[in-house]
Amino acid sequence: MKLTLWTYEGPPHVGAMRVATGMKGLHYVLHAPQGDTYADLLFTMIERRDHRPPVTYTTFQARDLGGDTATLFKTACQDAVDRFAPEALIVGASCTAELIQDDPAGLAESMDLGIPVIPLDLPSYQRKEGFGTDETFLQIVRHLAKPIARSAQITANLIGPTALGFRHRDDIVEITRLLADMGINVSVCAPMGARPSDIARLGAAHFNVLMYPEHAESAARWLETNCKQPYTKCVPIGVGATHDFLAEVAAITGLPIKSDTSRLRLPWWTRSVDSTYLTGKRVFVFGDGTHVAAAARIARDEMGFEVAGLGCFNREMARPIRALAKDYGVEALITDDYLEVEAAIAALHPEMILGTQMERHIGKRLGIPCAVISAPVHVQDFPARYSPQMGWEGANVIFDTWVHPLVMGLEEHLLHMFRDDFEFHDEAGASHHGGQHIARPASAEATPAAAAATEAGSMPAEIATVVEETATDSNVIWLSDAEKELRKIPFFVRGKARRNTEKYAEGKGLTRISIETLYEAKAHYAR
Repeated sequence: MKLTLWTYEGPPHVGAMRVATGMKGLHYVLHAPQGDTYADLLFTMIERRDHRPPVTYTTFQARDLGGDTATLFKTACQDAVDRFAPEALIVGASCTAELIQDDPAGLAESMDLGIPVIPLDLPSYQRKEGFGTDETFLQIVRHLAKPIARSAQITANLIGPTALGFRHRDDIVEITRLLADMGINVSVCAPMGARPSDIARLGAAHFNVLMYPEHAESAARWLETNCKQPYTKCVPIGVGATHDFLAEVAAITGLPIKSDTSRLRLPWWTRSVDSTYLTGKRVFVFGDGTHVAAAARIARDEMGFEVAGLGCFNREMARPIRALAKDYGVEALITDDYLEVEAAIAALHPEMILGTQMERHIGKRLGIPCAVISAPVHVQDFPARYSPQMGWEGANVIFDTWVHPLVMGLEEHLLHMFRDDFEFHDEAGASHHGGQHIARPASAEATPAAAAATEAGSMPAEIATVVEETATDSNVIWLSDAEKELRKIPFFVRGKARRNTEKYAEGKGLTRISIETLYEAKAHYAR
């Protein structure tokens, strides 16, 4: 255990909360100290839900540790049943409560509450949030689902979407639409939107669509063994993966592939001249295993990018991600330490990052565009609009999300490059407003230090701009003319150009970098 400013995953009881919050008619009694109630904010503030998670905390305090904390838990269970009248109860302990060993499962089962009580054994100090979602849903399925007669029409269950998931709400709609095109109805979607009574009828469907392996693969395997239901292995994120998903569904059901691709707008771009504009851009991909695998395929096969590096934070997906990285000719980064991720990105100098909210912050620090592809995310990635990642509309959303940071980055670079132009400097009026042009004073072309020196009469401005120097973290100094030339390089590769030039200068024993040094370094690294 270590102190950190950021974590990709919370403790496993947060995963259990994600499952409970996504469902209806299910209540979670969590044996936890007063401070562990912070998790409510994840759902009400970040996901912007209009109701609190269905969780009752025992909220014991330090003074309670000398008394009977087991009675506190039993009282909380009875109060939750009386107040909320759930169809089923899940019970467990937070990481802090785990230390006092009150055995919430045994206490709840001894109470005869009149409803199914599902105990959760979530090792808080060995596993994390992703394990918590997968294990919680598995226990719910094991306790409530049972083999029953198949429906007359071919139907499917959607399993895996939870609260706090990255675009899970909209992915459900998109997958439902894809299956409907083939004449397949959705029987149950779980955990999100399901009640315990719905879990009991999971066995009626002919197969399961495993949407997010991190959250439901264990349940999918259990249903395959105990209810004889096959499940899909392909996650339909991206054009190619969606085609593969439909082919997999057709193989399971024996139905012909039918799909309305008229909504798909990505192919026109791949056939256009504009597509070559971004071909070969080097990207770094990091997030949960499911979205990283999908994003890497889209980046290389559909967008024409080069995958410079990839990795995931959830160690349960380490093996498939390492195998995937080998296919891409890179080494996988499996870590939940954001500082290691930042160091890897800084070393690789990619032109774009595909990651989580943390990688967005890293990109801002390093001056690299970033598109968010995976949870954990902040409030802006829970949009009110329809914005899936799966299916044909998901491919459209991904196209917009990935291309815009690069295109807008180039636009920002052009505005920055021409900032000294007589029409585009900061004081000039907007041309489309008919504003009158305002000439910039000659002294404004000089650096602030040079302008001050000119006003003092110590040297001419044109000389001062050349002599002005910029100190760096290395042992070399940038002359102002070289610094000005460097600013003409697009901002998302400017850092790499600066580092390469400084490395070249140090190798040549130079202490100052001029325009000539800048171009010599460029020629050197272009060989």
